[in-house]
Amino acid sequence: MNNQALESLRKRLAAFAAERDWDQFHSPKNLSMALIAEAAELVEHFQWRTEQQSADLDSQTLDAVALELADIFIYLVRISDKLGVNLMEAADKKIAINESRYPADKVRGDARRASEYDQ
Repeated sequence: MNNQALESLRKRLAAFAAERDWDQFHSPKNLSMALIAEAAELVEHFQWRTEQQSADLDSQTLDAVALELADIFIYLVRISDKLGVNLMEAADKKIAINESRYPADKVRGDARRASEYDQ
């Protein structure tokens, strides 16, 4: 997704909320709480499935998962809008941090936390 597509989505979501007078409810706190609730709904689709089953969803479940991912994405975009955070810039910054914390030659195939590599 490019910056232009993300900005278009941000504007569409802001207009959607404004048309319904929902900005009064869309504080970063409330949007964060809604986001975590949606993340829990996403997890429900994978609960009790094996690794293989979680990768091979039937079309109905995959459609439901896609809608949960959309809900999460929408709330994430709204939170970032309310806080003035550019998600593309923040993601680029975080990836650079992770590249430094987890150099490929040091961590390949190992899923420990960054702090555990120094021990």
